[in-house]
Amino acid sequence: MTFVRACGLSELEEDTPKRVELDGTPVSVVQTEGEVFAIHDICSHANVSLSEGEVEDCQIECWLHGSAFDLRTGKPSGLPATRPVPVYPVKIEGDDVLVSLTQES
Repeated sequence: MTFVRACGLSELEEDTPKRVELDGTPVSVVQTEGEVFAIHDICSHANVSLSEGEVEDCQIECWLHGSAFDLRTGKPSGLPATRPVPVYPVKIEGDDVLVSLTQES
């Protein structure tokens, strides 16, 4: 599994998504509840950026229609989204947040 640097841990604010692009793939990196998550940044229901939404209870909400996705699994918790979005493995090395585009789910 190959990891690439997404951002610095010091660049992240609690419950505030940060959009990054890794090898042409839009990724939202989120620090919440003491963990860091990486999730595909495009909603599976509408072609909008999830990083513009809010984070609460380990979920990121799509700002356009209100679907929320679990940051651990990518599964939607309510309509209108019915399909999950990919989540990606994360590891922290010093201040570096490293993400692998290999999907966990």
